Amino acid sequence: MKKILKRVFSLRIEETVAVLFFAPMVYFTSKAYYFFSVKGNVPARIQGDMQRIWVTVGVLLLFLLIVKIKPNWRIVRDWLPFGFCIAIYTNLHDTVHFVNAADIHHLLIKIDQWMFGVQPCVWAEQFISPTLTDIFILAYANYFVLNICVAVVLYFQKRYTEFRYVMVTTIVCYYIGYFLFIIFPAAPPRLALKAYFTVTLHGQLMEPIKHAIELSAQDSRGAFPSLHCAVSFISMFFGWRYLRWMFWLMLPMVIMLVLSTIYLRHHYVIDLIAGLVLAI
Repeated sequence: MKKILKRVFSLRIEETVAVLFFAPMVYFTSKAYYFFSVKGNVPARIQGDMQRIWVTVGVLLLFLLIVKIKPNWRIVRDWLPFGFCIAIYTNLHDTVHFVNAADIHHLLIKIDQWMFGVQPCVWAEQFISPTLTDIFILAYANYFVLNICVAVVLYFQKRYTEFRYVMVTTIVCYYIGYFLFIIFPAAPPRLALKAYFTVTLHGQLMEPIKHAIELSAQDSRGAFPSLHCAVSFISMFFGWRYLRWMFWLMLPMVIMLVLSTIYLRHHYVIDLIAGLVLAI
């Protein structure tokens, strides 16, 4: 018992939070799998979620073994919690409705209508073109670079203290975001406002990426708040603080990402505002 308590209290904050979220992830993913199994049709994404659990467990056991045998391999302990964070995010993202089915997107739609007099995603239809769609798909996909680029550079510069500030803040932001998804489940505009769109979004070169993003979140309830914006704003903050040149490099990318969330119908404007508040 003493050994177990010693290990628990030796965990870093991002490791502790991962442990706390892992059990609910397993429970709700299993619940979703059972629900669809009874119906005789388990969606591919839920099957993927179950497979991800086993992979995560395997990686976790390997992680514990490495830490025990090679305690000086700090790179494993520095980076794996981020991987766990993304795995947990993906599964919880897919199973929000099994925790809370009380959608709030109708309220988000009303707030956007009150602020602008129109639905920004519907209003943006007038600018749609295959070329612009490709540009915004690429801008949206850049999120996967923006969320770790500052941390990667700091790590290669061996600025480990600054790296930890960035990584812990980013990971904690993700987990708070997951919790808010569960409290405030909301479908994105591309689902909730589907009846109001008169123009279909089609890209050219980037269309497969768009299709993959939409397929992975076809029943998404993770619109509020926008973690794309929250994590990107955090990256910009730390870029300004530690790597000023990177801030200026990221600025146009983040602006394009924010615009892409509206153009591609992934978020309401109030989601972006909530993402900024979360980042702060």
